[in-house]
Amino acid sequence: MGSRRYCVAVVQLDTGSDKADNLERVSRYIDEAVERGARLISLPEVMNFIGKSGDGEEPEPIPGPTAELLMEKARRHEVHIHGGSFSELNPEGGRPFNTTVMIDAHGAIVARYRKLHTFDVTLPDGTACRESARVHPGDEIVTAETELGRLGFAVCYDIRFPELFRLLALEGAQVLFTPANFTLPTGKDHWEPLLRARAIENGCYVVAAAQIGRKPRFVAYGGSMVIDPWGTVIARARETPGVTLAEIDLDFQEEVRARIPSLRNRRSDVYELRKRQAPPRRCPPSTRGPGAAPS
Repeated sequence: MGSRRYCVAVVQLDTGSDKADNLERVSRYIDEAVERGARLISLPEVMNFIGKSGDGEEPEPIPGPTAELLMEKARRHEVHIHGGSFSELNPEGGRPFNTTVMIDAHGAIVARYRKLHTFDVTLPDGTACRESARVHPGDEIVTAETELGRLGFAVCYDIRFPELFRLLALEGAQVLFTPANFTLPTGKDHWEPLLRARAIENGCYVVAAAQIGRKPRFVAYGGSMVIDPWGTVIARARETPGVTLAEIDLDFQEEVRARIPSLRNRRSDVYELRKRQAPPRRCPPSTRGPGAAPS
């Protein structure tokens, strides 16, 4: 086991449709984060390209141009880099994956995670959003043991599925990454509460790097932050692209789990989904939030 305390940087981006320019800015932000003392740097979802459709496009193999840039930066600066996510060329053809890579301080890829959950919904007006038509979902829960602790991975919409995060924690994850391109309507109401819940219920740090700015299909919320295992937001980005720093303290993480032993107190002997016949309920009208939007 390596460092118990270290500096993490979350990089908030306003990614556009010029891949070369996007990667140049990523490179500069990594350099800045290193100069400011970061040993672990995290990037947002679709960090290298957002085209006219509003999605990550121009899929690449891994390793490929984007991954190799991050690998070279990690090796040169001797830092760990979490690559946010970008479109990965499907080796079997068909739809690409939305993939994150974890790169160690030697420049080696030590983990690859493909986004599990795709946002598929039909809105009340009949409009259908089918992320699964454009992105092939992954099929593996991924953690990585590093000198900075055991790390666990998710991407954007995944944060709405607490069972994924519980499994990551049960596999020993201490720091959870949630790169995102959240919309403004869902972001302002759901982003922070969901992230804090994932941190609290699992006793983990949550590192959440996000997109900001106007995209082709929506305005991205931003709100990049780092949350400690107690659920406290210990760092929050301004409403602009840039680098935000926080401290990871794995001794504090262990202390929180000792104080709130919810992982040890689980009742897995009775956790089973059962079908129940529930009587119909009559509820008074309620005030509803805005219609669903991609997140």
